[in-house]
Amino acid sequence: MRFTPSFLDEIKERVPVSEVVRRRVQIKKAGREWKGLSPFSSEKSPSFFVNDQKKAWFDFSSGQNGNIFDFVMLTEGLSFPEAVERLAGEAGLSLPLESPESRQREQQRASLTDVMELAAKFFEAELQSPRGAKARGYLNDRGQSPQAQRQFRIGYSPNEKFALRDYLASKGVTVEMMCESGMLVHGEDIAVPYDRFRDRVMFPICDRTGKVIAFGGRALEKDVAAKYLNSPETPLFHKGSVLFNHHNARKAAHDNGVVIAVEGYVDVISMSSAGFANVVAACGTALTPDQCELLWKMAEEPILCFDGDKAGRKAAYRAIDTALPLIGPGKSLRFAFLPDGQDPDDLARSGGHAAVSEVLEAARPLADVLWIREVESGPLDTPERKAALQRRLGDVVREIKDDTLRGFYKQDVEQRIGAIFGRAPVGQGYQRASPRSGGWQQGGRAGGRGNYRDQRPAGFVGTPSFASVSLTRSALFAPGKVVFSPREALIVLVCLNHPDLAARYAEDIAGLDVSSRDMGRLRDVLLTELADAKTDGISLRQAIDAVGLAALRERIEAMAGLAQQWCVRAEAGESDAEEVLRQALALHRRSRALHKELKSVEIALGETPSEENLTRLREIQAEIATLDGREAVVDGFGTSSGRSGSEI
Repeated sequence: MRFTPSFLDEIKERVPVSEVVRRRVQIKKAGREWKGLSPFSSEKSPSFFVNDQKKAWFDFSSGQNGNIFDFVMLTEGLSFPEAVERLAGEAGLSLPLESPESRQREQQRASLTDVMELAAKFFEAELQSPRGAKARGYLNDRGQSPQAQRQFRIGYSPNEKFALRDYLASKGVTVEMMCESGMLVHGEDIAVPYDRFRDRVMFPICDRTGKVIAFGGRALEKDVAAKYLNSPETPLFHKGSVLFNHHNARKAAHDNGVVIAVEGYVDVISMSSAGFANVVAACGTALTPDQCELLWKMAEEPILCFDGDKAGRKAAYRAIDTALPLIGPGKSLRFAFLPDGQDPDDLARSGGHAAVSEVLEAARPLADVLWIREVESGPLDTPERKAALQRRLGDVVREIKDDTLRGFYKQDVEQRIGAIFGRAPVGQGYQRASPRSGGWQQGGRAGGRGNYRDQRPAGFVGTPSFASVSLTRSALFAPGKVVFSPREALIVLVCLNHPDLAARYAEDIAGLDVSSRDMGRLRDVLLTELADAKTDGISLRQAIDAVGLAALRERIEAMAGLAQQWCVRAEAGESDAEEVLRQALALHRRSRALHKELKSVEIALGETPSEENLTRLREIQAEIATLDGREAVVDGFGTSSGRSGSEI
């Protein structure tokens, strides 16, 4: 079976050489390459190297080298078709069917590449002709040297409707091929197809091998509708899967381990002229997942360099949303922001290599820019807005698919929130010895005082529920698949049965730090509905059901039906219900505050394991324990004993 070059290239792009090699050879990371002992000869010092960027392996002991197909054939004794079939399966590709249609498509692709090359040569020649004087003046004004113009094959499209069409026709290219390549505008309402690009400076867009597959054209007149115009989608060009200057930047990025992504074609050319050959740009689109993958194949932490204005910052924020589900160990981003009002072209021409280097050296990690984006989205002057920030960050972090990285991001977010709001970050190095005792187990060397080791029993996961003993023993919170804390459920039940009362405490409810995303959604629905003065229990329930939380509501209310707790019932007196709600909200806030303070002391204890810190830790634990007794009073309030709220 004959395999087309494009099919083989696609397999190479999808299956890194290191993944194939490590099945047979134990390799370790060595800079931007991998190294190990030769599988083809006996040796004691590693002389076998793998380079994923070059898609090749090199065995200096035996003098052999090759690609993934060569390695599989040599190590597994397979024929070339068998090796292709094996690796295509790993790449998730079906083997192409040998047919007249498939051969025709490959021939068409090759023919379209020829058409694009002819067009590139035509535009280059036109730039140097008398008709290209205005374009040469524009490039000169933008500081683009003749050398840069030749390197990037910059050209000019004449201000005529049929200049390129007539040239291509003279070379034997059919109108159908011109239309298929995207070089002509055509359609049912267009009698005669005409040149798509007219009176524009032309920037050829190449694939990773350097073949021209599309163009970007910059208008020379100010009143033109589109300042920049790109080729349409064609069999050769899918703009979301291509990077401008990819073919030139690959080697430079591999050599120094860094790749820089900017927004415009001229930005790439100016930065390249300033000494940064490892620069690419998206082709008229916001950064796409495919482009992220291309960047990560060149470097583990590409630097996205954006203009120093509002639009540049918005582009950076969009890139975060694109990248978050894709990042993982060895796959992240950094962000470099230019001085306000400047783009990379301005900076490269005015400040040269030193100015650009200064900006790139100040590039910030993705976690920093994510934090800045959320903090800048609005004021943080009320409990509701602070709570909204925490919820937003939690939602964003959950977009990260890699479990390990997501855990570290959660920790990072907690630490940042602690710093800005005066709340303590999560402690490390010591854990609760028992969920019942609340004590802490000291470990480490005999007689030492420096370590606190985890003594949690099997099955003890996360932080214990912040509920009193009396509440957890009640029928209301009988065993089951609890996805919320007992006190949270109690508050929700009072709100459902006493909406007028809940409306008066809306601000306190908005600031609740709840334990699950669904409970957060339910809380937000309650707050929205409570803003309507005419709301009642029926409308509250309908609103909750409308957002898909009916099962959660029914479960809470079904538990309430079995409970002996008087406060969850609609017939409870409003003054009694208010006291219960007020107490529950106060206890919830105090419990959370104490646990956050506890974490702060845990941090101090980990850094300085002194008796003073240990004593303070135990004091906080004792104060947390006293909340149980206080809530027990609430449990008995309003019963037949006839006590009133004033006795609490």
